[in-house]
Amino acid sequence: MTGVRTKVNRVLLTLTGLLLVVAGGATLAVGLGVKPPSWWIYDDRHEVLLTEANRTRWRDEGWWWPVVIAVLAVLLLLALWWLSAELRRHRLAALSVDTGDGDGAEVRGRAVEDALGDEAERLPGVDRARVLLRGRRGSPEVKAGLRLEPNAGPRETLERLVGQGLRNARGSLGRDELPAEVVLKAARHKAERVS
Repeated sequence: MTGVRTKVNRVLLTLTGLLLVVAGGATLAVGLGVKPPSWWIYDDRHEVLLTEANRTRWRDEGWWWPVVIAVLAVLLLLALWWLSAELRRHRLAALSVDTGDGDGAEVRGRAVEDALGDEAERLPGVDRARVLLRGRRGSPEVKAGLRLEPNAGPRETLERLVGQGLRNARGSLGRDELPAEVVLKAARHKAERVS
């Protein structure tokens, strides 16, 4: 689900950026004296984008200003929501670990990710592993992406990861549960020459 959100976000950012670059570049070009196409919104470098008649056309209507304010408010809220989604941390920086003495300890999330990733890469059949910790300090979640070698069995690899890697991580962190999402991808076969 997060991958889909990331792709949609990138597509929206790309389209918005392209639209702004094209509109701004075209307006700048016409302002510098380039002859615009016949369908462009204005024809001359001295012409304004919105004439006074266009700007004041609906001003005396009772519905105009509430609609303008509502649309601008919705656009502002969408922009703020998008910004907060971009600034939100996707990785867990630190984990709380119960040491049994009542004080507890804090472990860097990156250290746990590296340990889990190294252990996953040592499993037979795993070509490459990438591990991320998400969630909250008190309830972390693991997201792992494993690239399997061409002859590796996905079921066996997943069972080994859950049986060894995640079990060791739960024990080290003093947790009964450590939810995990594992994405398995197959490595491509290298082309072989047949003579």
